[in-house]
Amino acid sequence: MIDTRRLRTLRAVADHRTVTAAAAALYLTPSAVSQQLVALEHEVGHRLLERDGRGVRLTSVGRILLGHANEVLAQLERAGADIAAYTTGTAGEVKVASFATAIGLVVAPAVGTLRDKEPGIQVRILDAEGDQSLTMVLDGAVDVAVAVEYRGAPAEDDRRLSRIPLYSEPFDVVLPSDHPLAQGGVAVADLAGETWIGPYPGNPCHDVIALACEHAGFTPEFAHSSDNFSAVVALAGAGAGVAMVPRLALRGTDLSGVVIRPVAGPERRVFAAVRRGAERHPLLIPLLDALQEAATALRQAPSI
Repeated sequence: MIDTRRLRTLRAVADHRTVTAAAAALYLTPSAVSQQLVALEHEVGHRLLERDGRGVRLTSVGRILLGHANEVLAQLERAGADIAAYTTGTAGEVKVASFATAIGLVVAPAVGTLRDKEPGIQVRILDAEGDQSLTMVLDGAVDVAVAVEYRGAPAEDDRRLSRIPLYSEPFDVVLPSDHPLAQGGVAVADLAGETWIGPYPGNPCHDVIALACEHAGFTPEFAHSSDNFSAVVALAGAGAGVAMVPRLALRGTDLSGVVIRPVAGPERRVFAAVRRGAERHPLLIPLLDALQEAATALRQAPSI
């Protein structure tokens, strides 16, 4: 009989690519993770991992087992949701990881809705970028991620997650007010050769911007980096360079010294994600409904 705790360990190692990182995510010691993996290899009678540079990767048998592990763990999530629905009322704590803009636009309104409709549900919010929040869900650190589609994100048919689309928004070009392109329309290709201001590599928005520039035939040179879009806009206003910023992130930002121009192509697609099977949990159903309600109101607002 395969121990499901060891299946979770295998998935964590597959996600994080090192035993040390997986151990940190699971709040275990590296030694404990290694022992669980050795025991799992004895249970299945095959090697599951092999060295890959400084990390590890799954063997062919390991990949086969991981596919079954995803199905087993999803079924366990569904079982827990069904039992919770049968035995308890809608009361308890739900942890949500979300990036800052979405906290203001959809998470906070959803929390307000729940306070009125489901006062027994306590929501705990953690500020995390989209790539971090998905890992936090898979590791069990949070229940819900509000994340952004980005290059390298789990695919829509990933068997570990259930995804609920929320909203999408275009990016706008932010130019110093005295920039030669400030008076007319702007295409991404027009920005080749410019000095850029933008998020750090690894931030999903950095990936969206870089990919849009690649499609336009150039690689942007980021001279200044900040994950705070107010800081990005301020630097553009000081003449430090140009930027592309998600439109809704410009709300409430001081736009002194800059010109905002729409640009075709890049967009930020936002979704909620839970571990597959957990979408039926009685504590998560009202929260996911409230998030969708807030996203619907946002989409209907004239600013998107």
